[in-house]
Amino acid sequence: MSDSNPAPSLYAAREPIFPRRVSGKFRNLKWIIMALTLGVYYVTPWFRWDRGPSLPDQAVLLDLANRRFYFFWIEIWPHEFYFVAGLLIMAGLGLFLFTSALGRVWCGYACPQTVWTDLFILVERWIEGDRNARLRLHRQKKMDFRKARLRVTKWVVWFLIGLATGGAWVFYFADAPTLAHDLVTGNAHPVAYTTMLVLTGTTFFFGGFAREQICIYACPWPRIQAAMMDEDTLVVGYREWRGEPRGKGKRTSDSELGDCIDCMACVNVCPVGIDIRDGQQLECITCALCIDACDDMMAKVGKPRGLIDYMALSDETRERSGESPKNIWKHILRPRTILYTALWSLVGFGLLFALFIRSDIELTVAPVRNPTFVVMSDGAIRNTYDVRLRNKHGEDRLFKLSLVGDPAMRLEIEGTQLDTVNVLADNTQLTRVYIVASKGTAPSTTESTPVRIWVEDLVSGERAYKDTTFNGQGN
Repeated sequence: MSDSNPAPSLYAAREPIFPRRVSGKFRNLKWIIMALTLGVYYVTPWFRWDRGPSLPDQAVLLDLANRRFYFFWIEIWPHEFYFVAGLLIMAGLGLFLFTSALGRVWCGYACPQTVWTDLFILVERWIEGDRNARLRLHRQKKMDFRKARLRVTKWVVWFLIGLATGGAWVFYFADAPTLAHDLVTGNAHPVAYTTMLVLTGTTFFFGGFAREQICIYACPWPRIQAAMMDEDTLVVGYREWRGEPRGKGKRTSDSELGDCIDCMACVNVCPVGIDIRDGQQLECITCALCIDACDDMMAKVGKPRGLIDYMALSDETRERSGESPKNIWKHILRPRTILYTALWSLVGFGLLFALFIRSDIELTVAPVRNPTFVVMSDGAIRNTYDVRLRNKHGEDRLFKLSLVGDPAMRLEIEGTQLDTVNVLADNTQLTRVYIVASKGTAPSTTESTPVRIWVEDLVSGERAYKDTTFNGQGN
């Protein structure tokens, strides 16, 4: 028997959001941050940095083929990945710090999803018009020539932005001018084309169509940000004790209406389509555009700014009673933010210290224990070691190897009578080394003898060493 009244669907189709253009100090700040972040992203791969004839001259380069990360004068080797880990820790602590002080300020101003969505909305507004024009075009059912022309033009510009985004990304992993030429002539590696295609598509979809849904449904940050916030965190909020009851009637000195005239300006400019007057919501990215819109409207009706503003929950009681809120620095400088700042600074200073004290030459020593030792024809005992020499200089260097330990032992380099090895610029060389102890000496008859292998850069005089052991026959 069929149900004549089926249960209603729990799915609600998304209604696209068309934010209205707004001007003000927060909108201007977003323009500045958008210009800076996009400029840095698109232009950085083209900066040059002279490192010498045998090294790449791209200022910022992730050279996966040679396992190097170049950042201007800094070069990170694979075994120095702790620098990258430290930077990631600093980024996390910085995110905690800003969230604790100003809520989701990262999401509202500098998150890539926000920045590219802002750019795509700017293109959309430039081509289709402001909010009302875009709404009319969206609600127009018939696909006439004008609507098709505007849609195709917008999508083409979006696609070009996505293509530039994917292209800029691959330029960080290879020499930008060379790769650009190869991409145009069809000679680039398929991985480069695939990466560009994926990033072009995701940028086009995320910035053009998904927009606020990425922030609401895909991003985990809104769900965990509460752990970094407390009653002293400054967030965008509505002073309902001042604005209510809202209404469009004429204000008089004895009017019971609040300052809010229910103009919906704060809702119309919101990129996620919420009404900040309903209180704090998970969707709010703290972009503060509603503050600009409300301040502009308050100026038009002759009311003081701040009906919607950055505020802290701890100030609500004070403001309701007519007192002034606490100084902004008392909200920002509190134990939680001071702790995050101290941890962030500690990690930063630690990375700088490690960067400045690191050596330009290094070695690792790996004893070859199969067999543990070899008895020579004259009765001497020989141990074998694989020594990896690392030259971080921009030119070839001659490294001298020496041994510190029992005088009865001597060091030999495989394939040469010399005690030096030439290591190419910015390279690692594996060298087989032997330590020999004469017959009947203490090291040859002792099960284990500590030794130290030294390497010296004959140009700079810089030295490094590694401790290991020499195995004899024992008793």
